[in-house]
Amino acid sequence: MQEAPSRLVSGEARDDRVTPFAVEALDLRGRLVRLGPTVDAILGHYDYPPQVARLLGEALALAALLGSILESHGRFQLQTRSDGPVDMLVVDYDAPGKLRGFARYDVARLGEIDDPAPAALLGRGHLALTIEREEDAARYQGVVPLEGESLAEAAHTYFRQSEQIPSFVRLAVGEVVTPQGRSWRAGGLLLQYLPIAGARRPDLPPGDAPDRDAGADQEEDDAWLEGQALAGTLEDHELVDPSLSGERLLFRLFHERGVKVFNERPLEEFCRCSEERIERLLKSFSDDERAEMVGDDGRIGVTCEFCATFRSFDPAALG
Repeated sequence: MQEAPSRLVSGEARDDRVTPFAVEALDLRGRLVRLGPTVDAILGHYDYPPQVARLLGEALALAALLGSILESHGRFQLQTRSDGPVDMLVVDYDAPGKLRGFARYDVARLGEIDDPAPAALLGRGHLALTIEREEDAARYQGVVPLEGESLAEAAHTYFRQSEQIPSFVRLAVGEVVTPQGRSWRAGGLLLQYLPIAGARRPDLPPGDAPDRDAGADQEEDDAWLEGQALAGTLEDHELVDPSLSGERLLFRLFHERGVKVFNERPLEEFCRCSEERIERLLKSFSDDERAEMVGDDGRIGVTCEFCATFRSFDPAALG
């Protein structure tokens, strides 16, 4: 197999892209996502409090990292249900790169907490990750608990329990100020250890071992330890810096071992809602059910939870 030629690192900073990469010397595979106008547009649909906007931004970055495994067709959904002030997050990723999302939160409860950290906002509940593949109509879902964890930590749990793949996830969201005003940005890194021969797995401790000794002698592969150490130098501001190219960031992290980048995948905001789709939904209700939906103006109003688009329908035309 012929080696791909090496080239200089591109300094062009491009937003709304997923960049797959590999560090072959360490058996590492990963994806880097940088979100600019796309995340700003999605967060701008509602007047989210800053802490809620940051949490939804993290969910969008995580969904882009995980959903981009679907190269051309299919759908990925990230959804949380929890008992915190932000009791629901929903993000849809439609391959090959369409994103939408929204957050549901309790304004009164937000005002009662001093900690804006994701774990405090989410509380306890679960994170569900669902993949629907169009080519074979298959549907896969993984569910992991949210137990006072961030979304990145919950993703670690998912990969450890469901996929059994050593993984590193880093997410960041921030606002930048330009002469044009303020705008949201988000970024994320997913790094996974995928040796061709399979990772060395430590033996499980004996069943009668004291809890304090469980796993005490377990060791991770040196390559994965090195990969985590290199990825651990990543700073949040690097993920959202509009002047730093994704390739320069990956080179900064892994140049000592050599990093190979693959074709970028563009991302964009896109909502599946349409007048025809909503009209079909309304027609599926009975006349009595539709009568209860009629507003003071004599029409049925529907607002999309994702893109906040309002549409008005004449009940007489739905019968």
